[in-house]
Amino acid sequence: MTSDVVHVEIPGNRDDVLKILKRTGISGVPVIKNKKLVGIITRKDLLQKPEETQLGLLMTTKPVTISPDADIREAARLLVTRRIRRLPVVESGKLVGLLSVADIIHAIAQMKIKEEIKDSFMSQTFALWEETPLPVVGRVMEISGVDAIPILDAESRLQGIISERDLIRTSSIEDSVGVSDFSNGTDDDEWTWESIRDMHTLSYSISKVQLPDRPVKTAMVKNVVAVPQNAEVSECALKMRRARVDQLPVINGDKRLVAMLYDRELLKVLCRPAE
Repeated sequence: MTSDVVHVEIPGNRDDVLKILKRTGISGVPVIKNKKLVGIITRKDLLQKPEETQLGLLMTTKPVTISPDADIREAARLLVTRRIRRLPVVESGKLVGLLSVADIIHAIAQMKIKEEIKDSFMSQTFALWEETPLPVVGRVMEISGVDAIPILDAESRLQGIISERDLIRTSSIEDSVGVSDFSNGTDDDEWTWESIRDMHTLSYSISKVQLPDRPVKTAMVKNVVAVPQNAEVSECALKMRRARVDQLPVINGDKRLVAMLYDRELLKVLCRPAE
């Protein structure tokens, strides 16, 4: 686990989290209140609730946790079955560390597992055209629930990949002022609540995450690390670790995209019953 955990505290707002994610490249942070773990907030939360600013409404409450003495296989099972990417490590209600999918991928890379990924680890995928606008990419990613999408050119050749991390890196906070007009146009001069109300407008701040209206090819990762269908589990884990990516496109002999290999799928090798 990582012992020195980057976190945010309540009270706080979305801008605090966005700055951390952009600066560090991590995908989520624990939320602390009065030195106790109360939630966790991720890139997905920011993209799915672009107009929300308060951490208490953005975060996932009562996150799945694990103890520091738990077995790595138990951690892998929790990450896979709950479809999460990080496990706060808690002792006596206090956050003492964080175990992520990437941490376990590092362990798998050292296990020298020779099993080929084509046996049970590859996932079906879809791709987008390189001229697709970034706001559309963000919406497609939200609807599909995937963390990354391969990008193709007009000849269907793999040109890059776009992930939630890349979207957050290119995003900005757009602030404006909204006005609610309570006036009903009355000429009544009486000092009543209605007349007072009719003379006022209410101004309030509007803030949301904005993706720039430009093609995905301007934000995607272009130097894509890809693997063949007969690549081995630990070999792929090592490639993910070295490239610091969460997924690898799988290509055939003609270097055409055939599937995706997600880091969470590799964790399944630790979820099998012990022999």
